[in-house]
Amino acid sequence: MPDAPAAPEAPVAPGPPRSAVDKALDLVEAVSRAPHPVRLTDLAAEVGLHRATAYRILLDLVRRGWVLRAGDRYLPGAAVLRMSASAAGNSLTALARPVLERLSATTSLMVNLQVLEEGGGRVIDVVRPERLAMISHLRGELLPVRRFAGPLALVAALEPEARRRWLERLPGDDAEIARELAEVARTGVAVEHGRNDELVASVSRAVVPAPGAPVCALTVVGPATEFDGPKLAVVERELTAAADELVAALTADGAEAGR
Repeated sequence: MPDAPAAPEAPVAPGPPRSAVDKALDLVEAVSRAPHPVRLTDLAAEVGLHRATAYRILLDLVRRGWVLRAGDRYLPGAAVLRMSASAAGNSLTALARPVLERLSATTSLMVNLQVLEEGGGRVIDVVRPERLAMISHLRGELLPVRRFAGPLALVAALEPEARRRWLERLPGDDAEIARELAEVARTGVAVEHGRNDELVASVSRAVVPAPGAPVCALTVVGPATEFDGPKLAVVERELTAAADELVAALTADGAEAGR
């Protein structure tokens, strides 16, 4: 007896329309589970959004710290890291940790990683040699731009208009800090001596995969006497090499990063 024809499949009922929150969470989850920093086009395709829609939502997610932008790629932001005790393998701290450790080893100084937030730079990771245990690591602290090298380097790396808008939100006269930021933008390096602690100095450089879009800053911290004359030039050279290394890690595809 011939087989009876298969019954036609019942139409699948469409799901409820996604809210703005659904779309934002879809993007946050897609960024978090990606094996490496991911491009906008790939994100939009994965979550089923038009590219322009995904871009608009990502702007807000970057502003709120849920996503970090590194050139044309995205990775988990500081807000995600603060919620998770163990960051994903492609998080900024995971990518940067080997760079921080090498920079600390080559300079014998403390190195921290900062991201720009409203009001300053947030310290999200630190490598501190045992000999410098007397210097506070400030992990998790929000450091003001007027007293620390990291926020100076990050704000100076913004496009001029974005830098102006950022400064407008600071209390007090910003003429002096604007002049200092212009100098840091010219040199690429922020140097701080004794503003927060008269015995401690620091040097910072922003990590900038695309012009005007700093992702983070690497800051070398130690006794002020170890940043004098030729020693400062050595620290700046090692810091520049480390920042370039981290840019390469942030912009590499998965296959390249695994080599």
